[in-house]
Amino acid sequence: MSRPTIGDIAARSGVSKGAVSFALNGRPGVSDSTRARILRVAEQMGWRPHSAARALGGAKAGMVGLVSARPARTLGVEPFYAQLISGLQAGLSGHGVGLQLLIVESIEAEIETYRRWHSEHHVDGVVLFDLRARDPRVAELERSGLPCIVLGGPGKHGSLPNVWADDRAAMLRIVEYLAALGHRRIAHVAGLPDFWHTQRRTRALRDAARRLGLTDATSSPTDFSDAEGATVTRTLLSRRPRPTAIVYDSDIMAVAGLGVAIEMGLSVPGDLSIVAFDDSVLARLMHPSLTALTRDTFALGELLAAAVLEAVAGGPAQRSVQAPTPELVARESTAPPREVAS
Repeated sequence: MSRPTIGDIAARSGVSKGAVSFALNGRPGVSDSTRARILRVAEQMGWRPHSAARALGGAKAGMVGLVSARPARTLGVEPFYAQLISGLQAGLSGHGVGLQLLIVESIEAEIETYRRWHSEHHVDGVVLFDLRARDPRVAELERSGLPCIVLGGPGKHGSLPNVWADDRAAMLRIVEYLAALGHRRIAHVAGLPDFWHTQRRTRALRDAARRLGLTDATSSPTDFSDAEGATVTRTLLSRRPRPTAIVYDSDIMAVAGLGVAIEMGLSVPGDLSIVAFDDSVLARLMHPSLTALTRDTFALGELLAAAVLEAVAGGPAQRSVQAPTPELVARESTAPPREVAS
């Protein structure tokens, strides 16, 4: 069926188009009983206001947008983003606002989506995540004036307000802990190299290596998938000398790395210690359970929701909101390397 119009509603209600317009827009000019009849007919016909007309009227769309240029297959299996999006939606729902989630193939497609959403008044604001080091989305959103909150930083987000956690401090906690156990050959299975948080973690490892006297500290980029995490782990463990500890940028890759270590006949943590940058039920249920950086990701999503709603309302939003730095939780997957333990 075609989309019902104001004329269709008027014909079925037996009133003029002007009366329908008054009723649907909450304006005076019709009696309460007529307004109720018109609204009942509109609901029965599935009528919704056209986004362009809503924009001209200054009404809110009641939606916040989130676009991801990551592969859907990769994004769909990451507990971190499932919890983040759940918290974001919960925070928005409490104010009667919905979340529009779209997966696209490229940054260019993401930018085009922002342009279309803004011109059609499809969303009232957006949340931008996976901040890049040289991110063309930032300049685009600054030009458009579409309210936006960036998840990531500090820095690289231009004039846009942001919510961020200190990835550098978090990585330093991991490396200092492993060094205290006696590890001197530490590898890092990282995410996409253009991501700002990947670069901050990589630099933190490199800086800590000099300070702590590590003999080997390397970062290897991946696409965050379990497949690439496993492939890089296999390469690292085939080296001589191999690393005695590996830090993974996601729990999914850490689980894949654990599987590779077992496949190659290594014991964890006897021959290899493993740390996941993200924590989840998956990390806790593995055997051995995985040492990980843990945080309340659901609460981080709620914090994002509060920030983007404040930006949409046009109030004096904070320029930058720092979320708590993830805490390191030591579990069964880490121990002193054999040469130290013996």
